[in-house]
Amino acid sequence: MGTLSGKNAVVTGSTSGIGLAYARAFAAAGANVVINGFGSPEDIEKERAKIESDFGVKAVYSPADMTKPVEIAGMIALGEKSFGSVDILVNNAGIQFVSPIEEFPPEKWDQIIAINLSSAFHAIRAAVPGMKKKGWGRIINTASAHSLVASPFKSAYVSAKHGIAGLTKTVALEVATNKITCNCISPGYVWTPLVEKQIPDTMKARNLTREQVINDVLLDAQPTKEFVTSEQVAALALFLCGDDAAQITGTNLSIDGGWTAE
Repeated sequence: MGTLSGKNAVVTGSTSGIGLAYARAFAAAGANVVINGFGSPEDIEKERAKIESDFGVKAVYSPADMTKPVEIAGMIALGEKSFGSVDILVNNAGIQFVSPIEEFPPEKWDQIIAINLSSAFHAIRAAVPGMKKKGWGRIINTASAHSLVASPFKSAYVSAKHGIAGLTKTVALEVATNKITCNCISPGYVWTPLVEKQIPDTMKARNLTREQVINDVLLDAQPTKEFVTSEQVAALALFLCGDDAAQITGTNLSIDGGWTAE
């Protein structure tokens, strides 16, 4: 029996990167999972089927668009309908855009705030009633080292991640007596498609080579000089879902190679 057998999880932005690592870690511990995110239907189906065959749990896919509150509520409802309850919610969907503020496209600001911050509000709002009814729940928000410190050219992302840290604390206080915890995890640079995709933009914005971006921009922030792995982030999330973490709530847990210690 896995530590999460009988539990059901919804993970947003889980078709690749950190989100997929969360989904697979929960499934390995025995939880059924709802995955969500963009990608080709073939790739998504492959990952969904692989979760089922690798871990012997049920996995369903929700195509919910994280800019649409009605679809986000529908994703939570799908989890409740498919499995009977949503016990674990991980708000992980995120996008990035890098630009000086005076050139920052307003529609990109709106999109990042919607996907990186507002979607977490809508998902939590939809999931909390079911968790309260069951008298147990775990809410985990993927924040970022950028929930604590800033970097230039990332105004929307840094604002959204600071917002996630505040939302986490508020929700934790509201559900403190319901055996529901709410925490955020703040990774530093994790080697994911999101980070890889940023490299060309950053090369252009800062007039650097690929190697310079990796070593002088990304890993410059991390005293360990190593990327965090998706699996390490997922292991922390898994710990937060366990009984030993019942009194950890309203916290912002850094996993950033020492970045925010400076």
